Amino acid sequence: MNTTRKTTADIVLGFATGWPEQQPDIMVLSLTTHKGVQDFAFNKEQALLIAKTIRETAAKLEKPKTS
Repeated sequence: MNTTRKTTADIVLGFATGWPEQQPDIMVLSLTTHKGVQDFAFNKEQALLIAKTIRETAAKLEKPKTS
């Protein structure tokens, strides 16, 4: 098992209109890396919890270290 993890994706996209557009009740987070694309679907409650967690974590982040 490979335990090496990258801390960033090559591209991160969020679709708020649903996936596909005929499903306005979900949000899709699409992560693109060198291995390909992975889509994660969330309902409204899950999306709001993720947003809350990201907001709380982001508020605790320190400024990047400069060399």
